Amino acid sequence: MRAEERQKLESWVRRPKTAQRLAWRARIVLSCAEGNKNQDVAQQLGLDVHTVGKWRERFRKRRLEGLADEARPGAPRQISDEQVQAVITRTLETRPTSGTHWSTRSLAQEMGLSQTAVSRIWRAFALQPHRVESFKLSADPFFVEKVRDIVGLYLNPPDRAIVLCVDEKSQVQALDRTRPVLPLRPGVPERQTHDYIRYGTTSLFAALDIATGKVIGSCHRRHRQQEFLRFLQHIDATIPAGQQVHLVMDNYGTHKVSKVQRWFVKHPNYHVHFTPTSASWLNQVERFFAEITNKRIRRGTFCSVPQLEQAIQDYLAHHNRHCKPFVWTADADLILGKVRHFCEANL
Repeated sequence: MRAEERQKLESWVRRPKTAQRLAWRARIVLSCAEGNKNQDVAQQLGLDVHTVGKWRERFRKRRLEGLADEARPGAPRQISDEQVQAVITRTLETRPTSGTHWSTRSLAQEMGLSQTAVSRIWRAFALQPHRVESFKLSADPFFVEKVRDIVGLYLNPPDRAIVLCVDEKSQVQALDRTRPVLPLRPGVPERQTHDYIRYGTTSLFAALDIATGKVIGSCHRRHRQQEFLRFLQHIDATIPAGQQVHLVMDNYGTHKVSKVQRWFVKHPNYHVHFTPTSASWLNQVERFFAEITNKRIRRGTFCSVPQLEQAIQDYLAHHNRHCKPFVWTADADLILGKVRHFCEANL
C-alpha cells in the first residue's frame, strides 16, 4: 500500500460525513494492510469473512476506485435529452388549442410520450402548469413615500400618540344552512350543506390599536359616509380627550368625501395616513379581519342579521379581554426591495 493510499483511507475513517459503508471498507483494507488474515479482520470488525475477502480483493485489483459502489444495473434510458428539452419548451412556450394549459396526458399525446414520462419530467424541473397564482402591483405614484410613512409608524410609533389602523369589512353575510350542521366525530370532520339561506348583510367598522391589539368596532347595515362619520365619532368618544391619533386608512371613497374631511379639520389631533392604492395589505387591521373571519364568521350559522352582529360583538369583547398586538417585522427597505426584485424578474 502506498503512503498516499493509506492517508486517503485514514481520512475516510476519520471524517464524520463519510458514508458508513465506505468507512467500513477503508477499515477492512487498513487492517489487512497490517498483515492480518481475513478471519482475524472479520472477528476484529464483526464482519463476515467473505465480506472481508471481497473488499480486500477489490482493493488489490482496482485500488481506491474499487472501494466505491459500482453502477447498478437497470433498463437503458429510452428518452433522450432532446426529447426532454422539447417537452420543457412546449410546456413553457405554447398552449394547447383547446385549453389554457397543458395536462400530462394532453402533452404526452402531443409529444408521442407516455403520461408517466411527462409527469417525471415536470417533477424534475418543478413545472406545474395546472397551478396559477395572482399578484397585484400598486400604481400609486407615491407608493414609496406612503410605504415608508406607514411602516415607520409601525416600527417607530410617535411618543404620546395612538396609532389606529381603520377599515371596514363590508357585506358580511348572515347565512344559515339548509340542513343542521353535522357535528365533528372521530375520523369524520364537521359537515355542512353547500347551499345556504341568506338573511342579509352587515358591515364591520374596526380600528386596531397597534400598541395593544385592542379593537374598537361597531356594525352598521350600510356602508356610506354617514356610517363612517358615526364610527369616527365612536372612536373619538372611546379614546382620551385631546389624545394625538394617527389613523392608517385605505383609499375608499367614503374616507375622502368633503364631510369626512371637514370632520378631520374640526379635530386637528387626528392625523390621517393613506395606504397606497391596491396595497391594503399594509393595513394591520386586515389581519384582524382574517382572524374573525376564520374563527367566527366563515363556519358560523346565523338566522338573522342581529344574531350575526351579536356574534361579532361577542368576539370583539373576548378579543379585547385577551388582546395581543401583531408584531410588524418588515422594514420599508425590505418591502421595497422585494417589489423591485419581483419587477426585475417578471416584468
